[in-house]
Amino acid sequence: MKERTERLKAIKAIIKENRVDSQEKLLQLLEDHGYSVTQATLSRDLKYLKVGKLSDGRSGYYYSIPSEEERRESERHYIQDFLRGYVSVDWNESVVVVRTFSGHSDSVALAIDNMGFEEVIGTISGRDNVVFIALKKGVSGDEFIRSLKVKVPEFEEE
Repeated sequence: MKERTERLKAIKAIIKENRVDSQEKLLQLLEDHGYSVTQATLSRDLKYLKVGKLSDGRSGYYYSIPSEEERRESERHYIQDFLRGYVSVDWNESVVVVRTFSGHSDSVALAIDNMGFEEVIGTISGRDNVVFIALKKGVSGDEFIRSLKVKVPEFEEE
């Protein structure tokens, strides 16, 4: 995990210090900094960091890291989506089940995916009103619920 944390810091620094317009260029710059990763790993890292591409106003695009204020605003939207959509949450040792209002399962799953829970492997949105959250090995449902309460203080167990 330490290697990933250090790599994420390196990616942020490289993007802030260089005009990076492609994953190939970023992979090369990472290699220059001693990090050898696959394109798939880099894609996951960029998604995790919420890196986007911005237009340079002329003919191209470059990678950009959102500011802290943009990140907080985005997280507030995801928290609101979660709070608007969930009805109840139940869990066991490795899976959390979120029941949602009809039509809200996709937005609740997206919110969970984008709030940066280290405990979560991924989510599966049911057809309409349920979200399944798979937890990483060794993480209990109780641990995830504690983390959820930290990120979403308004969350109340039903």
